[in-house]
Amino acid sequence: MVVAVTGCPKEDARTVFDVLRRSFVSDRPAGDTPEDASDTRPTVWTATVDVSETKTGPGPSRLSVPVMVEAQGGYWAVDRLRKHLADAFTVRLVGTAAGDQEQEIRLRLESHRPA
Repeated sequence: MVVAVTGCPKEDARTVFDVLRRSFVSDRPAGDTPEDASDTRPTVWTATVDVSETKTGPGPSRLSVPVMVEAQGGYWAVDRLRKHLADAFTVRLVGTAAGDQEQEIRLRLESHRPA
C-alpha cells in the first residue's frame, strides 16, 4: 500500500516512517532521513508498505506537531495500517474515499497524551 506523510517537519516524517518500518516491510531503508524538497512549498514524503505480515508492535512515539497521513490500499490493509499507527500515536480519521476494492484514508497523527 502507498503511504504519504505531509504537514510536518522532516523529523516527524522520519518518526512515522520508523514506526511503519518497525511494524511492516517498507521500501524506505533503516536510517533513511526524509529531506525537504522546497523551502516555499509543503513536502510530501511517500513510502510503500507491505502490511500482509507484521514484524512487531511499534510502541508509543513522540511527534513535535500533528502529522497528516494519507494511505491507499485494500480495505483490510488500510484497517491494519490504521490499527498499528494507533499503537504509536493518537489517530483521528479525517477523511475517506472508497472504491470497489481499495480505500483511501486521511489521518491526523498526534503523540499519545500522558495518562
